[in-house]
Amino acid sequence: MRGVDGTPECPEDVRELRDRVADFVRDRVFPCEPVLDAGGREAAAVLRRLQREAKDAGLWALPLPTEIGGQGLPLSSYAHIAETEGASDHGPAALGSAALLDVLMLWRHGSPHVREQYVGRLAAGEIRACYAMTEPDTPGTDPFLTTTRAEPDETGTWHVTGCKWFTSGAADADLVTVLARTDGTPGDPEGLSLLLVPTRTTPGFRVVRELPVLGATGQAEITLDDAAVGADHVIGERGKALDIAAERLQLGLTLRCLRWIGQTRRAFDLMRERAATRTRSRGPIGDLQLVQQHVFESLLALRTTRPLVYEAVARVDAGLDAHVEVGLAKVAAARTLQQVADAAIQVHGAAGLVPDTALPALFRTGRAARILDGPDELHVTSVAKRVLRAP
Repeated sequence: MRGVDGTPECPEDVRELRDRVADFVRDRVFPCEPVLDAGGREAAAVLRRLQREAKDAGLWALPLPTEIGGQGLPLSSYAHIAETEGASDHGPAALGSAALLDVLMLWRHGSPHVREQYVGRLAAGEIRACYAMTEPDTPGTDPFLTTTRAEPDETGTWHVTGCKWFTSGAADADLVTVLARTDGTPGDPEGLSLLLVPTRTTPGFRVVRELPVLGATGQAEITLDDAAVGADHVIGERGKALDIAAERLQLGLTLRCLRWIGQTRRAFDLMRERAATRTRSRGPIGDLQLVQQHVFESLLALRTTRPLVYEAVARVDAGLDAHVEVGLAKVAAARTLQQVADAAIQVHGAAGLVPDTALPALFRTGRAARILDGPDELHVTSVAKRVLRAP
């Protein structure tokens, strides 16, 4: 069965679970967003409480494999829940699904020591991980230019030196996966590897500064100065980092798109409610044609973008190449979130500019989404080239 926008309807056996997640995010996560957005110790304590509540409610780690403590929902089912929990930037972390990419990467490509030492604890929410790829002085769209270097010594220990930035969650992470050059020179298409660095116990690792994104916390610049990690902390094969990164990227972008759709729905609902309830001397502002146009254009954008996202879900879930579908979905979902959040702010007037509603945060996420995880221009070019090469 497909809904009015042509996307698959939520499977019947998932609907009740989706509704419970929606209630949890609305009733428990939304009220905590101001504290969680601010970061720091109070935010960490609130997040731990929400995670305990999610576990008690049976909502923890829904998409993670059952072998490591998750509930094993396939992507085709989890997609509908990802929209719902993604209505808040903090929903995935509160519900234990934010660790999915790191858990899958370490479970599939980590050494036996890494799998035994870290994967179960990540899945349980006992520790947190982050992923460091982008560097300040090189284009984030060209990993071949990575300058962070890892050199082995005579014992096989790797020594990592370099600087990364826009590393999400680095300030609170216990582990960071670092893209580093282990062979060749910057620009070579080979010779890049992934190394897992424990942040709490590795001398030479340092969080340099928080990088506020349009005023929001969560990103950081980090340095590694001769940070030593064991040979068993190389993820996958030496020199094959980009194969693992590509695998991670397609699923990661698809999940982000689903969460952005959830946030777009939230912005649209806020706009619709405001249009219906905000009155003037001559009735509700929803009677104004320009307000009606904001509602129409936003609904049009939402309903034309969501099917693109679910095309990407279907391809990724089937294990097929999804570069075109994911690229289309990423650009469309980011643009749509920014467009609808902007329209909702306009309908709210001055009230849409202050943190009395979620709209400033939703707009900020939409604007940043058009740059982070590859700017629009990268995905446009990549998709166009593939389409033009196709027979």
